[in-house]
Amino acid sequence: MGVNPDDVLLAVDAGNSKTDVAVLAADGTVLGSARGGGFQPPVVGVAEAVGALAEIVGRASADAGVPPAFAHVTACLANADLPVEELELERELLGRGWSRSVRVHNDTFAILRAGLDEPRGVAVVCGAGVNCVGMTPDGRTARFPAIGKISGDWGGGGGLSDEAMWFAARAEDGRGEPTELARALPAHFGLDSVYALIEAVHLGRITHARRHEMAPVLFRVAAEGDPVALSLVHRMAEEVVALSTVALRRLDLLDEEAPVVLGGSVLAARHPQLEDRLRELLAERAPKAVVRFVTAPPVLGAGLLALDQWGAVPGAAERLRAHYAG
Repeated sequence: MGVNPDDVLLAVDAGNSKTDVAVLAADGTVLGSARGGGFQPPVVGVAEAVGALAEIVGRASADAGVPPAFAHVTACLANADLPVEELELERELLGRGWSRSVRVHNDTFAILRAGLDEPRGVAVVCGAGVNCVGMTPDGRTARFPAIGKISGDWGGGGGLSDEAMWFAARAEDGRGEPTELARALPAHFGLDSVYALIEAVHLGRITHARRHEMAPVLFRVAAEGDPVALSLVHRMAEEVVALSTVALRRLDLLDEEAPVVLGGSVLAARHPQLEDRLRELLAERAPKAVVRFVTAPPVLGAGLLALDQWGAVPGAAERLRAHYAG
């Protein structure tokens, strides 16, 4: 192929459910790629998680026709929520001998960069959980721990599902106000009561993964005008806007035009009750923010970060975007 090994980069986007790896030339050409399973160090340990990643990197390298040796590696990894975790993962990746230049980010940065024309702006990702990051061209970043309730997080698909079930349970037994959620949630699983749903969840007959199916039910009930469901959707909008405005403020972008990139399954679904409310709140609190929804694959963002960090040739970013647009 005649590729200079000094110009070959590795981009990794490793989420909880799947991993995408791309081998790139410094001019933005995608030389090879591979996909594998999720990246879950908290479940299997750092060494085993990186070992599974190594198999995917090996397949991407074979697809590119190059050895697994790169001028630079950018890895955007799920569960790299704290700087200390990023450093631990960087050390593990360096130990693999792929490159002496390795940079690890939380996987939210991949979604952020995929939605930006330049590394400047803020992203909120709302999928199973919720997270927010921001960056500026001078290397400054804004981020949150995003490890659950202990770090102040609320919402995401999992959180919304739990909240919907809480209100449904209290509606059925009389402790709370009536809500259509008490009928709609069990009905979705073919059950006739919230009690039966509680039992099925508690005993594992409904798996943890299936619990996320409650979030779309919540949005449907909200769209039908149920006040309880609508209040949860509006609170999700409040959380998205709170994260956005704090990150913009930290980066000194609140008073100038700056993109707010929205991604993840909950936001990408473009539910009107959620989107309309968060646009309304952003217009009040960050009137110069420009809302964008990202639909490009996150590995594009990891690749753009690799090009940013290594020093891309002119036109490289456009070439890489064209590849994933195609």
